[in-house]
Amino acid sequence: MTGTPAQIEWADMIKPRVQAEFNRVARALQAVAGSQAEQDRIDTFAIIAILEEMRAEVMAKEQAGYFIRVWQELKDQVRQMIAQDTRYQAIKANREARSR
Repeated sequence: MTGTPAQIEWADMIKPRVQAEFNRVARALQAVAGSQAEQDRIDTFAIIAILEEMRAEVMAKEQAGYFIRVWQELKDQVRQMIAQDTRYQAIKANREARSR
């Protein structure tokens, strides 16, 4: 990891919380998938795949400052990342079209 020793130490304390937040969102999506109809469940598993790709990208970041700046306070960063993803937006649009 890059940064000052203090930044690296701080980022090392933040990273497990980030990992836990991704785990929390993944568990919530998996729980929802268990009670969904087939097509919605397929969509939810696609969203979980998007989430796991995002997790890998975030956790691969080497700049301590990134974790301090973006993840120091956990809010709804994961939800926002998913909502901004074009693949998620396409899934959401398809779901809305099916429900009409």
